[in-house]
Amino acid sequence: MKLKKNKNKLIIFLITFFLIFSLANLAFAEETVENLDEQLEELKNILASSTSYSAFQTSMLLKTAQDLLEAGVLFEDARGIIENSVEKSFDAYSVKKVFDVILDTQQDGLPTSPLINKINEGLAKNVNKSEIFSVISAKAENLKKADEILKEARQEGLEIDGGEEIVKILADSLENDVPQESLSWLVKMGTKEGRSIEEITEISEELSYLSLMASDSGLSPGEISLLFKKAIESSSNIEDICENIQNNLETEISTAKIEGGEEGKPSATLDSGTLPTSSVGDQVEVGETPTQEAGEAPTETGAAPEESETLPEDETPPPPEN
Repeated sequence: MKLKKNKNKLIIFLITFFLIFSLANLAFAEETVENLDEQLEELKNILASSTSYSAFQTSMLLKTAQDLLEAGVLFEDARGIIENSVEKSFDAYSVKKVFDVILDTQQDGLPTSPLINKINEGLAKNVNKSEIFSVISAKAENLKKADEILKEARQEGLEIDGGEEIVKILADSLENDVPQESLSWLVKMGTKEGRSIEEITEISEELSYLSLMASDSGLSPGEISLLFKKAIESSSNIEDICENIQNNLETEISTAKIEGGEEGKPSATLDSGTLPTSSVGDQVEVGETPTQEAGEAPTETGAAPEESETLPEDETPPPPEN
């Protein structure tokens, strides 16, 4: 009889607990809906303050913004992009395109702050919309590749801490042309050696520096990848590998100088990536004998130097006199 009473009390307790839990969830859900409605109303007012967006475009952006908020993107981030877009008269369809990239990244469980920061940076600097989209698309792809590196290491039984931070660090290194295979090796080796996230971060940043140095020296992505691969195969010690990369790089640069007769031209770097500098015509150094072109009359020894050795593009040198 006593056992039966205890059983009944337990049932009543569970029913009561379930009801309280359900009511609490319902209240939370209603509060969330109210907050979402208030947030969308605020975004609607911001969009309405601009004459650049039609009623259809405003509805389109609000729907996409709602998808972002429901997926877990912070309201402050969505509002910031919309405010900056209105201020810079960024067209509605371009706003939707960047929102879609953020949404896809969020749904993949990847950090979206690197994308949001780049979008706001581009808007603040009045960067062309196609360049903004290109940069954040590349960054989103690098975030996916970074996540693949971590998943591959975990599949091999390695426990990797760091969460979103390590994903962002690896993505930055990929953006700096560090080969994906080299970063995969770094994560696995560093984890096996018991290195902390801080140490792996420092090594990743060092590899980024070496990769940028190689790129500025004129090496192609394929050549950089081969250079890293050779260094990794030459040793199992991370410090030795970084030193080998630098030594091999210095050798490559020296060889290029000897073969090309000139130093590699550096590249102009932008926040969105690296662009090659425009080629400049070969210049004659002080004390160096100019190269004589075929069909060009030789200059007299001791003649006074002319102001410019370069002919205008629309003129051709006179034929040599017989």
